[in-house]
Amino acid sequence: MKLLKAAFTAFIVVVCAASAQAQSALNEILSEGVLKVGTTGDWNPMTMRDPATNSYRGYDIDVMTQLAADLGVEIEFVPTDWKTLVSGVTSGQYHMTGSASVSPARAKAAGYSHSYFSLATVPLTLRTNEGRFNDWGDLDQPDVTVAATLGTTQETQVKEFFPNAQHRIVEAPARDFQEVLSGRADAHITSNVEANKLVAQYEQMMIVPVSAPRAPTPIAMLLPQDDQVWINYVNTWIGLKQEQGFFEELGRKWQLLN
Repeated sequence: MKLLKAAFTAFIVVVCAASAQAQSALNEILSEGVLKVGTTGDWNPMTMRDPATNSYRGYDIDVMTQLAADLGVEIEFVPTDWKTLVSGVTSGQYHMTGSASVSPARAKAAGYSHSYFSLATVPLTLRTNEGRFNDWGDLDQPDVTVAATLGTTQETQVKEFFPNAQHRIVEAPARDFQEVLSGRADAHITSNVEANKLVAQYEQMMIVPVSAPRAPTPIAMLLPQDDQVWINYVNTWIGLKQEQGFFEELGRKWQLLN
């Protein structure tokens, strides 16, 4: 009787494992020959969309393109924005996203891959404000307006870091740094990675010389929370690419900061 029960249990385990494999995004990707990746196209140098050609380039794009190549499938970039980034994964619009900041709020609904990069938050302002803003506390004033983009990690951070300031939350395709350039906001916050690209692109902007960046955050890919087969594959791939120096090489190509 015990042998029969053990055999039945083993059979159930095998059936469940086979069922999970059949229902996994991995199986769908391999069967259809296409990996669908959600990307915003507005995060320099991670993902940048060229409106003229509707094509994408950036660190993230290189990562996802290599993942598709190693899977032996084509890649399809699905346009999304920050406020719908998670829902696109949970609703099945795409199999995964590119890089996203790891946050407890997102983890409530979606799964994460292992992290392969990290960043931190810094504030930016116009060079005409040099001397007015020198550290975080200078921005946390009632007469200061700090901008953030809806759905980003910075939307939460701007309220946490500057409870006494005014907050200007804009919705994509508008961006928070545009509010600073236009004078509708005194400052905005973003990753140190994007900050360096922005000051290189817009000479009128500067990074506020804060004593230290805030909120060091790992970066990872968003995946369907209940698809452990797909998550396991992506994590295995990330581990292999880390050992091979793939992410380090891309970091140098796109001049990322660690």
